[in-house]
Amino acid sequence: MLQRSAFTLGFGLLLVAMATGGSLAAEPHPFSIHDMLAMDRLSDPRVSPDGTHVAFTVRETDVAANKGRNDVWLATIDGSRVRRLTGHEANDWNARWGASGWLYFLSTRGGSSQVWKLDTSGGEAVPVTSLPLSVDGFEYVPQTRSLLLVMDVYPGAGIQGTVERDAAAAARQATGKTYDELMFRHWDTWEDGKRAHLFLLADAPGAEPVDLMPDLDADAPTKPFGGLEEVAVSPDGGTVVFTAKILPGSASAWSTDTDLYAVSTDGSGKLRCLTEANQAVDTEPVFSPDGKQLWYLAMERPGYEADRQHFEIMDWATGATQRLDITFPTTELDRPLDLSPHGLQFSADGKSAYFTAGCLGQTPVFRLDLKSRKVERLLATGRVTDVGVLKKGLLIGLQHLKSPTELYVLPLDGKAPRPITGFNTAKLASTRMGESEQFTFKGWNDETVFAYVVKPYDWTPEAAASGRKWPVAFLVHGGPQGSFGNDFHYRWNPQAYVGAGFTTVAVDFHGSTGYGQAFTDAINGHWGDRPLEDLEKGLAAALAEYSWMDGGRVVAAGASYGGYMINWMAGQPFADKFKAFVCHDGNLDERMAYFDTEELWFPEWEHGGTPWTAGSDFGKHNPVDYVQNWKVPTLVVHGALDYRVVDTQGLSTFTALRRRGVPARLLYFPDENHWVLKPQNSIQWHEEVMAWLTRWTK
Repeated sequence: MLQRSAFTLGFGLLLVAMATGGSLAAEPHPFSIHDMLAMDRLSDPRVSPDGTHVAFTVRETDVAANKGRNDVWLATIDGSRVRRLTGHEANDWNARWGASGWLYFLSTRGGSSQVWKLDTSGGEAVPVTSLPLSVDGFEYVPQTRSLLLVMDVYPGAGIQGTVERDAAAAARQATGKTYDELMFRHWDTWEDGKRAHLFLLADAPGAEPVDLMPDLDADAPTKPFGGLEEVAVSPDGGTVVFTAKILPGSASAWSTDTDLYAVSTDGSGKLRCLTEANQAVDTEPVFSPDGKQLWYLAMERPGYEADRQHFEIMDWATGATQRLDITFPTTELDRPLDLSPHGLQFSADGKSAYFTAGCLGQTPVFRLDLKSRKVERLLATGRVTDVGVLKKGLLIGLQHLKSPTELYVLPLDGKAPRPITGFNTAKLASTRMGESEQFTFKGWNDETVFAYVVKPYDWTPEAAASGRKWPVAFLVHGGPQGSFGNDFHYRWNPQAYVGAGFTTVAVDFHGSTGYGQAFTDAINGHWGDRPLEDLEKGLAAALAEYSWMDGGRVVAAGASYGGYMINWMAGQPFADKFKAFVCHDGNLDERMAYFDTEELWFPEWEHGGTPWTAGSDFGKHNPVDYVQNWKVPTLVVHGALDYRVVDTQGLSTFTALRRRGVPARLLYFPDENHWVLKPQNSIQWHEEVMAWLTRWTK
């Protein structure tokens, strides 16, 4: 039986209340890609040492220039004053508080990414570094009044040696690249021999950066998505702990074994592995305020990137570790959940810890009482993107299906979040968006499965009662260990489909995250049966409950695993439910995809080994074996720089469709990776997708 719960945010009304009267007077229009690109994107908030201000980055999209532009902003914690600190035509971001009121940040205003600083009480920005290499990230280390920098260098070559090797390579006219080991390319970049290294730079005139790991043939932070959340500095400033994958030969391509390493800040470069016993992931180190413990996240199963993360607590003096397993309370289910925490932060008094975790289609912030080890969910709905600890509450970045991230103060007494910023309030007020509703149904194995419906922008009870029906866009998320939750997405936003005249249905099928590890594990070896059963039952449940949905005009779209699922559904009887498909970066042939991709641990775990391993199941649910059944018109989208799902998979999908005589269209981006990121390309993507889906549902 389908169960529903209306999604409401009492504090969301505060955003509307902040809108100007002039903006509300304009006739609202359906939400579109142009509205999405017009949104200001807030990120990386950092609370000042005295707890009175927050510095953060705001990205504005310059559609004409086909790029984003970043500036540093400053707000008082009470929200009484919000002001732009930088307005240079270059990019300014990564703001970090230093000593005596100085705010440090990265800027490209000197031609490359370097550290600058300014006095928040007034004055112009001044350069801190003018290095011959770009600084990719940094943290200010107050214990030693120094900067912890991230720069790409050739192991053993240092900064100057890297500059000289780059100059010699540029002078050569031959362009061939040679490789002896995997991984020769990763995500969207061909390897060039450089590694991300941590450097310590004293905040003093004339100081030179010291490579803390000069000969290390590994990246710290890890690539492509690791950041300085993978690095911690001991409270006494004498040790840096970082995450790295240090493995022989090509093993990094099929292993998830990242470890924590400790290195002295004296520049000796001598590394000490802290987590050698665990062959799975170890990451996100955080020292307790008194420096006696090192907390970090760990997985248990080697080779499984979607395993549950749990806390490990290391006694810093002895190195002894203790595992901390946490169960998360729920009111929606009759059982607690084992979830994966992220972004641990301690209160100043050391009595509490705070972190986020995906939970039943939301991403709340949780409080852990360090004495009783009890966990409390502090926010019921929405996605918390950032957390900062205040004296009497938390600073959070919060978004949901009807708003991108804004900054709030979250009291710890159960009261609603109080907004600090309202960058997008007037812009949202000028659009017509659909109301969202989460529902549950019985899916595979008769287990509860969650899903979201976003209603049409012009839906009213009266229109629904009159017999009007709206076409349905059925969205399939990627991962597959992912979720279409209560957040504001800049690539797969349900409101974009709603603005084009659809209602959307998104099912968090077995394999999704945020519903307990057993739910996530259920997809291992079952890519095509258990999730498909959930999708079939979820669509049927939605059509049965929401009579205003037009079951004769249903289309489906998905990317990554969602693209694979589109190709899989196309060959199954379930395809009869759909008028059109959109397949973005989806595998057609799971066997060949193994040899194309760069992160081999993923298919080896999901399919039980290599394609030549006895008992592996690459052919168990393989879309290419059912091409003879394809008949649904399909738009195929792929990027040339996608090294995770290589573009030949998309080209093969389009070839199969046209050879079969199925109506199809290929949208190919020579300058995009697994995602479509450039503003003009995003506009084209949305125009093509919405036109294709509308064409088959008229």
